[in-house]
Amino acid sequence: MLRATGKNPTLFWRDPALPFVESRRACDSRACYKAHSHPSFSIGAVDQGCSVFTGAGKGQTRLYPGTLVFVPAHCVHACNPEPGLSWSYQMLHLDGAWLQALRLESALAPQLQARPARITRKRSAYERFTRLNDLLFSEASPFEKEAALIEFIGDHDEPAPATVVQALDHRLQPLLERLAQEDASSLSLGELASSAGLGRYQLIRAFRAATGLTPHAWQLNLRINRARQWLRKGQHMADIAYRLGFADQSHFQRVFKAHTGVTPGLYRS
Repeated sequence: MLRATGKNPTLFWRDPALPFVESRRACDSRACYKAHSHPSFSIGAVDQGCSVFTGAGKGQTRLYPGTLVFVPAHCVHACNPEPGLSWSYQMLHLDGAWLQALRLESALAPQLQARPARITRKRSAYERFTRLNDLLFSEASPFEKEAALIEFIGDHDEPAPATVVQALDHRLQPLLERLAQEDASSLSLGELASSAGLGRYQLIRAFRAATGLTPHAWQLNLRINRARQWLRKGQHMADIAYRLGFADQSHFQRVFKAHTGVTPGLYRS
């Protein structure tokens, strides 16, 4: 079984037959992440060491080995080892559209923005997640992997709530949709505020309340998520840095690592 080790501290699993899922294993990692979000639904597991997590409500939560964290798409979060120490973990990312379709067909909870992450310390859930990840990294067939993934999600997802509160201000929704379709780096704070019909300060407050990030941090996070997609397609780092408006390739590499914990080259490989 292929596992992350000290000589190979981070491993990624992807399969063209299952483009809606990606898995990562990290061993003895000291990488730290800025607060960030991504369009995928994520499940994280702590294998060794302790970490500090933000995104499950107010303040920070310490995570111990055997802990699972379910992070909704677009939920702003960060998970870092305790200062001066390392930790080992697993991380699974699921495409938002695929998961939404699965939830609709299965009458599970809809995928919502602005919902906090959910933490469980049930040993049985952690062990089952680890077996699922072992299967993904194995030579099993895509059919078997997808079936196990769907079963795990169905058994561990939350039931649909009776009422749903839409946290995003209605004036921000068109703006967020615009940012998802355009070159976010080309829009200034003034342009964003004008587009939403708000003052600049109003926009910052509304954006932070709705997403947990400032407009600038949201734009930067969006650029990194685009970089992930392009790296998976094999595009050159220099081209990606230029297209996303970074000063140079070194600047792009620094920002990418701050958000993902690995360099663009390691992520692509």
